[in-house]
Amino acid sequence: MSEDRIEAAILALVEARGPGKSICPSEAAREAFPDSWRDHLRHVRATAVHLARQGKISILRKGKPVDPENFKGVYRLALVTET
Repeated sequence: MSEDRIEAAILALVEARGPGKSICPSEAAREAFPDSWRDHLRHVRATAVHLARQGKISILRKGKPVDPENFKGVYRLALVTET
């Protein structure tokens, strides 16, 4: 359903952007729901947290990975970087 649509959009966008780059959550919302993207921003956040828990993406604040269970404010999404 919409979670699958959002997940696909997030993964496609971060992979297209590539390592070391990030996307704004609104980009994923616009990709999945062009006409009503603002209505889905909370769903994008929930899906991003789910993907981060699975280790598929990183959630970034000020360019640094954050705990997906405990972050506030403006964030970005990126591919997981190998350490």
